[in-house]
Parts: sequence; structure tokens; C-alpha cells
Amino acid sequence: MKPEQLPLLNSVSAPAIHPDGTKAVVSVTRPDFDADSYVGQLWSVPLDNTKYPRRITRGFRDTSPAFSPDGLVLAFLRSDPGGKPQVFVVESAGGEPQRITNQRAGVESFVWAPDSHRIAFQARVPEQGRYGTIDGVSPAAEDPRYVVANQYMMNGVGYTADQRQQLFVVDVPELGDEPAVTPRGRSAHEQPTPENLGFPIPRQLTFGDSDHTSPAFSADGAHLYFVAALHEGHDDDLVTSVYRVDAAGGEPVAVEPSNRTPQTVSAVRASTDGRWLFFTAQDIGASGRDFVARNSALHVMPVDGGEALALTDVEHLDVSGPLEPSGPGSVLVLNTALGSVELLDVTADGTITPLVYGARVVIGASVAANGETAVTLCDASTVGDVASLERGELRLLTDFSGNLRNNSRVSEPMDFETESSDGHPVHGWLVMPEGPGPHPVLLTIHGGPFSQYTGAFFDEAQVYAAAGYAVVMCNPRGSSGYGQEHGRAIKGQMGTLDMQDVLAFLDAALAAHSALDPEQVGIMGGSYGGYLTAWIIAHHHRFKAAIVERGFLDPVSFAGSSDIGWFFGSEYTGPTREDMDAQSPMAVVGDVRTPTLVVHSENDLRCPIEQGQRYYAHLKAQGVDTALLVFPGEDHELSRSGTPHHRRQRFEHILRWWSTYLPSTLNQPEA
Repeated sequence: MKPEQLPLLNSVSAPAIHPDGTKAVVSVTRPDFDADSYVGQLWSVPLDNTKYPRRITRGFRDTSPAFSPDGLVLAFLRSDPGGKPQVFVVESAGGEPQRITNQRAGVESFVWAPDSHRIAFQARVPEQGRYGTIDGVSPAAEDPRYVVANQYMMNGVGYTADQRQQLFVVDVPELGDEPAVTPRGRSAHEQPTPENLGFPIPRQLTFGDSDHTSPAFSADGAHLYFVAALHEGHDDDLVTSVYRVDAAGGEPVAVEPSNRTPQTVSAVRASTDGRWLFFTAQDIGASGRDFVARNSALHVMPVDGGEALALTDVEHLDVSGPLEPSGPGSVLVLNTALGSVELLDVTADGTITPLVYGARVVIGASVAANGETAVTLCDASTVGDVASLERGELRLLTDFSGNLRNNSRVSEPMDFETESSDGHPVHGWLVMPEGPGPHPVLLTIHGGPFSQYTGAFFDEAQVYAAAGYAVVMCNPRGSSGYGQEHGRAIKGQMGTLDMQDVLAFLDAALAAHSALDPEQVGIMGGSYGGYLTAWIIAHHHRFKAAIVERGFLDPVSFAGSSDIGWFFGSEYTGPTREDMDAQSPMAVVGDVRTPTLVVHSENDLRCPIEQGQRYYAHLKAQGVDTALLVFPGEDHELSRSGTPHHRRQRFEHILRWWSTYLPSTLNQPEA
């Protein structure tokens, strides 16, 4: 794959299955250079294979499809160029979509009520005077912000205390009704046009000083459950809880387990039989902040609260939502495991049935009333496709990555496992370029650190392999998917066991594959991967060059500049200055000799740009070959969801850097 082939990456959403089990609808989006944005529409996929998948909408970017419980209406989010996503509805048999929300900041997610006549959605509500709520008041002309909180900003959003996520309920209009007409001429002069003309007026249900997420109706539709942090002292911890509010309005009430411990709740869903609340949560210690490498478990409790039972083993399973009902008292969850993402079916009594596992990454799934199950997934050869699940067997229904495979070589990752120097197993992959070698090697390190590489299609590895590099990538201690002990092993000792593991994996790969050139090796990583790259090149001088991207480089300044700085560094490195310096790449930057490209984005609030700028300045001052690549308008997610032209330029700059310091037969320096 080449950088200019980014538009061939078709991302596929979780499926919305029709209640009768005949079809599923997914959104298929891709980067587009002409629009410099992400475009895509909804596709209908027959589950019986008698017809071909077909595009059923023609919006600029249509996403998040969901059928009403009665199957008559399909709702989805639509974004116009430069606009915010709004909820649209259309008859499931086809027709012209009708917009039913007009939220200034857009709609982030929604869920149907059981009666098929209402939709609950979450949207940010800007304070009056901010974010364009007053014509002529630009961001630079807004009133100052007076901050007294720890939690006041978020990467990708900006300031949050003045635009909280709130929950709304809107009535879905009769789709056959005559549309409203905008007054014109004399009528427009006599009666000013209401702001919401043509849109049903939503009812705002929440108003608290917290983000309200994961809305889910009760089985009878009378209440709405959600997740928020509304407890006293919520600014000083990471605790979130389940709440319930009357769907017609009222004060939220907490629905707490009687055996409650400090937890971060992520998602909640009521069982369709009306008896249970399923929720995913992480234990976070007595302080309410000990988040490091905490697996999420699926819990269940009575709908009105009571004793909560953990249904999954928190030491070995790491489950996540969304929680899709699979029966009257069961849900589907995703489980991060050994470089894959599995699909599990879990009942309220604790029965766990693996449905999809192996060398795949499940994106989502949904179940129809007749038991038909649709699954979206990716693997080594697809960015995303739809399959049906029948008697434990997957039957692929789409080929949205066909153009990618037909127009570029897709290198299948080679699964590889070795032992670290202390005998601990280290699992990962090797992605090989064409030809016999010897090939120059790139050691890549993932972010997180509590994250994982998988064996599924990875655009970064494919671009580097197509340029003639062998890509070595692994999940060292600190990574997710291999149990909590594996993930928490680096708490208080970053740059020790994790460095040991990635270097042992690299050496084992070099020894096992003669096509790799052990004298021509580069190293690169982003976020935590940027941290570990910077740490390694201060301690080892074996690499021809390095790329440190959006790195966590100075735990001391990170505490005062990052959106998560108030807790992240102290939990990972320890709270004292001595702890931080002992694990800080900035503290050992004077030992770096490796030519290093520093990549950062101007709007990065997760690892703020000062981290990269100061690291670059130190390298420059001590005579290290270095360069600073800064992307305007982008945040921490540049490599995954940045604007298409910036993503392409990022790849081009990276390949240009490697052509200079680590050339391959296919990636030579410019003349």
C-alpha cells in the first residue's frame, strides 16, 4: 500500500440488523483527498446471499445506522461538508431521509426507544456566548475561562466544562406527513422563522456538570439509563456510575450496586426482559484513580440496583461494549485477547459463549429476533467486512477491501512469539516486504501503553512494507490483551520490562529470519510508543535513525499541560519528582545520539506539542541530526483520523526520513 492509496481504506461500522433477520445495514466510510475529509454512505447487506450488497443513501457522510424495534424506520447520523452530524430517519423500505435534530454542536450517538416512536441522543450543549451561539462573537472574542477544576479539557474536543454532553429525547414524526414550509416574502416578515422550524423539539433530560453518555432505555421505555460522574468530589477521581432518569423528564437518581467499589463504568444496557442492568466497568482502587492496565469486566445487577455480579474474569478477560442484546437476558460483548478482539455472548447467570475468535478483530455485532446474527470484522486482508454467524460458522457477505487488495500488495503479518530475557513470553508479528532481502527493519511500538497490536490489517505496517521495509511489532509488558498482570507490570517502572521485551522480540526476529538485515534497523512509535522510542535511543545506540511521534516525553510538564496530566503520569511513574525523572525520556535526552525526527500536532491535548518541541530543542542544541514536523489543525489522532491530506503527507515525510537514514531498494533518497 502506498500513501496515495489511503482512499482505498473502507472502514465499516458495527452492523444494524433488521428485526426480521433478512438484512443488515452498515456505514462504509473512507478518506477522500478531494473533500479532504471522510465520506461514506449506508449499505444494505442481505443475509441470505441471494442479492448483492448495495448503497442505500447518498449523503456526504452517513454513519451509525439503527433500525427501530418494529423494523419500520432506519435512523442514522448524517454530516454535510463542514457540518455537524444530525439524526435522520427514513422508512426502512426506502425513501427520502428526513432530518429530525438541529443540535448546534451535532449529535454524538443515539438509541431507539422500545416503542419505536422516540429516540434518545447525546449532544454537547455550548454555554451561551461560546462556540458560535452569538453571531459575531468569534472564539478569540469570547469571555475568559475561569478554571478551578482538574477535568476541563479533552483531546479532540477542547474545553469541556462549558460544553457538557447532555441527553435528549425526541419524538420521531410520522414519515408520511407533509413537510413544514419555510415562510417567505410577506409571511417571513410577519412571522419570524423559528430556529427549529421543520424539526421536532427535543426534551433535554440532563443538565449536570458532567458528560452524560451511553443512553439506554428501560425495557418498558419509561426510563433512560446513562453513565455520568455526578457524585460529590467527581473532579478529583475517575469514578463514573449508572444513573436513571424518567424519559419524560425529572431528576436523575443513581442506580448503584450494594457492593459498590470505586469503578469507572463505561457502558450500560437494560436486558430486554426488564429484569437486569448489564454494565462494563473497571475497578480503579481506593483512590479512584488507579486506572493503570485495569481490565474491564461485564457486570449485572437488578434494574433498581442491588448486588452486582461480575460475569467475566477481570484478570484474564478485558471486555467492552456496546452491549448488544442477544436474548431476553443476555448481551454481546467484545473481548481484547492475545492480539485479537473476540465476540462473546454472556447471559445474566454468567454463561459465556465465544462466538467469534482467532486471528480477527471484531468491530461489532447485532442479533435479530429470529437469532440471525450479523458481525463486522477485520483481519489480515480486510479493513472491514460483514459476515453472518450460522451455527458457529462465519459466512462472509461483503468484500469492501477488494479494491485495496486488487490495487496494492497486502502483506500478511507473520505471527511470532519469543521469550524476553527473564523468560516472559512476548507475542507479536513480522510484516515482510517483497523480495529475498536482506531487508532493512523498522521496529514499531504501539501507544497506550495499555493497548495492543493485532494481526489485522494495519495501514502503517502495509505502507512501510510496500516501501521495502520489514516491520517488527509486538505487545510487550504494559500492553492489553494478555491479562492484568502483564499490563500492570510496568506501573512505577516504565522503560524497564517494556524496553527489555521489545528489544528481545526484535533480536529474536532478526535471528530467526535471514531476510532481515540486523545492521540496518530503525525504531519508531507514537504516544507511549514515542515515549519508549525516546527512552530506548537514550540507552541503546544501535539504531540507524528514529521517529518520536506525539510522545509522552516529560512526565513533569505533562502533569500541567495534558488533558489527562492530572492523574496519568503519577499513576504510571509515581507522584514524586524523583519517580518521574527516573522514567523520563527528557531526563536522559542528553544521551541520545540517534538521528531523530520529532512529529507532533498543534492541537494535541493528550501529549501537548510542548513535549515534542522541547525534546527537539534539546536534540538540536546537542548536535543530534533532528527535525521537527508539526501538523496544524490536528490533534493526538492524526495518524488514525486526521484529515486525509495530512495523513498522506505524514506518510510521505516518514518515508523521506527513512530514505535518508535507512534507505531500502524501494525507498531511496531523492536526487
